Amino acid sequence: MVLTQPTDRLHYRDALASRELRALLAAQFVSTGGQSIAAVALTVRVYRETASPLLASLTFALSFLPYLVGGSLLSGLVDRFRPRGLVVGSGFGSALLIAGLAWPGLPLPILFALLVASGTLSSISSGARAALVRDSVPTDAYVPARSLLRIASQLSQLGGNAGGGALLVILSPTGVLLVSAAAFACSAVAIRLGVSDHDIAGERGDERLLKDSWRGAREVLAHPELRRLLLFGWAAPMFSVAPEALAAPYVAQHHGSAALVGWWLVALPIGLIAGDYLGVRLLGARQQRRLVAPAALASFVPYLVFALGPPIPVGMALLVVSGMGGLYVLGLDARVRDAAPPQLFARTMTVSTGGLMALQGIGFALAGAVAQAVGPAAAIAIAGGCGLASTVILLRGDLGIPGSETVAHDQPYRATPNA
Repeated sequence: MVLTQPTDRLHYRDALASRELRALLAAQFVSTGGQSIAAVALTVRVYRETASPLLASLTFALSFLPYLVGGSLLSGLVDRFRPRGLVVGSGFGSALLIAGLAWPGLPLPILFALLVASGTLSSISSGARAALVRDSVPTDAYVPARSLLRIASQLSQLGGNAGGGALLVILSPTGVLLVSAAAFACSAVAIRLGVSDHDIAGERGDERLLKDSWRGAREVLAHPELRRLLLFGWAAPMFSVAPEALAAPYVAQHHGSAALVGWWLVALPIGLIAGDYLGVRLLGARQQRRLVAPAALASFVPYLVFALGPPIPVGMALLVVSGMGGLYVLGLDARVRDAAPPQLFARTMTVSTGGLMALQGIGFALAGAVAQAVGPAAAIAIAGGCGLASTVILLRGDLGIPGSETVAHDQPYRATPNA
C-alpha cells in the first residue's frame, strides 16, 4: 500500500485503461437508462389508471424517498457483504421487482411498495458501487472515473427519458417495464463478469443492522471536515434542481409550446456534462480542489437573472452556463475521498448518496411550493440566492472569509488498497 501525491493533471484515459471501470461504466449507463424508462412508464401507467396528477407525481417522488432509508437505516450492509456481491445482488433484486411492477392490474399500494423496495436496493448498493470505483482504478484516476460515471448517468437519463417516451409508442407500459427489468439484469451481469471480487474495506459492527447503520452514520458525520463537505454536497443540488422542477410552469408562463419543456430539461445536463469534461481536460488536481467554492458560486449566479423573467431561449442559455459551474463536483469528490477514513469510505458514500437524493426530492417540492406563491421565475431566483448563501456558509474557509478556518487543498490522497 503506497501513499501517492495527486498528479497535476488528470485524464480520462487513465481511468478508461481499467477493464473494471469500463464494466462499471457500462453497467451504470444501462441501469440508469432502465431506471429512467421505468419512471416514464410508471408515471404514464398510474395516470392512465387513476387520472390523478397527484398520484402520477407521487410515483416520481417515490424514487427519491428510498435513498433516505438506505442511506441511514441500512448503510451497515456495505460492511457485511463484499461490494461486488452487494451491487450484483441489488441489481438482480431490482430486476425482479421491476418485472413485478409489470404485472397487469397490480393494486396501487403494492405498486408503490415495489417501487420503494427497488429504490431501497439501489440506495444500498450506492456505497458499494463507489467502493468498487475506488478499488478499480489507480489513485490519481479516481476523479476522472467519477466524472465518467456522472457523464454516463446524465447521458443515460436523457436517453432514457426520450427512449421511454418512444417505447410507449410501440409498447404498453407493461412492456416498457419489462425492458427496464432486463436493463437492470444486464447491468448486474456486466458487473459480475467484469469486476473483481474486492474485499470489504470497512469493519462490521457487533450490533444489529439498524443500530450498526446509525452508529456508522454518526461516525461519518462526526468528522468536522467530512460533515461540512457532505452538507455542502447535499445543499447545493437541493437548490440547483429548481429550474428542472419548474420547467413546465416557466415555459407555460412564457407561452411556449409543450415541446420546449423537453429542451428546457436538456439544458442543465448539457452544461453539467460540458463542465465535467472541461474540468478534467483543463484543470489539474489542485486547481479542481481550490475551485470547489468559486465554481459552486458561479453555478448559482445565472439563477439570479431569472428575477428578470428572461425569455425561454435566454433562460436555457443561462441553465447551460449554470450547469458548467457544476465542475465543482470534481474537487468535491477528491476532498470527500481524502476526508473519509478508509474503513468508513463505503458508508460515507452510502450516506452521501442517501442525503443527496433525499434533499433533491425536497428541493423539487420546495421549488413548487415557492413558485405557487411568487411564480416560477422568482422561485428560480430565490433558489439561486439560497444556493449562494449555503455555499458561503459551508465553504467560507475556502473563500478566505475572516474568522473561518482555511482548508488545506494540497494534502496527499489517503492510501487506498490499490494505490
